[in-house]
Amino acid sequence: MATSENGADAGVVYRADCPSRPILDQIADKWSMMVMAVLDKPTRFNEIKRRLEGVTQRVLTQTLRRLERNGMITRRVLPTSPVGVEYSLTPLGESLREPFGRLYAWTVDNTDEIRAHQTEYDQRVQS
Repeated sequence: MATSENGADAGVVYRADCPSRPILDQIADKWSMMVMAVLDKPTRFNEIKRRLEGVTQRVLTQTLRRLERNGMITRRVLPTSPVGVEYSLTPLGESLREPFGRLYAWTVDNTDEIRAHQTEYDQRVQS
């Protein structure tokens, strides 16, 4: 049976009770990956929202809370008036920048081919 880099049984991730499943679901979704990509420096909420076109305030708030809970980002209250908050990656969050960057680059590199397959599939199913 396959093992992961740390020697754990890699097959366990396919089990419904694997503790990594909800974590993977929480950090590998679209908005989490995009938030972590824009956190190249400590960044305020509204700046993150401006950089991520299409994200709603509610979804961004939920995403930031989830990432903070999972140790990917830190939230720092700024001593300003009105009170400001900025977010930054933790070392654990930083460790995901490179693999997420590779996934993003792969997506960009293969977008045309994927879209062609989608079009072909859609035409086939509609026939």
